[in-house]
Amino acid sequence: MDQGQRVIAAVGAVIFKDDKVLLVRRGRPPFQGHWSIPGGKLDFGEALAEGLAREVREETGVVIDIVGLIDVYEALPQRPDDRHFVMIDYACRWISGEVVAGDDAMEAAFVPVPEALSRLAWDKTRTAIQDALKVIRRKEEQR
Repeated sequence: MDQGQRVIAAVGAVIFKDDKVLLVRRGRPPFQGHWSIPGGKLDFGEALAEGLAREVREETGVVIDIVGLIDVYEALPQRPDDRHFVMIDYACRWISGEVVAGDDAMEAAFVPVPEALSRLAWDKTRTAIQDALKVIRRKEEQR
């Protein structure tokens, strides 16, 4: 098996600040130029929470509080040059920091949820945002 045929573990953050969600315009494939949630590949030996915090900080400059797991999503290769991703997405709250696009993000901004849902390129990301709202509400009800 060559390097291109390995499964890639990645994390994603659906980050809420008031009634807005943080989106990034991707600077690299896959979905280069399209809006998505912050996240990226885990480094070898890196814990999920550490990788998530690192990716969010690198791409947006913000600090987050992880509220809970949304779901695990899979992107199977459709063509020979595609990669196989397993993405673990978390619902998060913004804690601090000004949003600044960095690393592999062309742009980053907090966007009202309805507008965010219309900007997204991938249906699973829309589902992740909707499911993240449910995770946040459940946590608030448990208080």
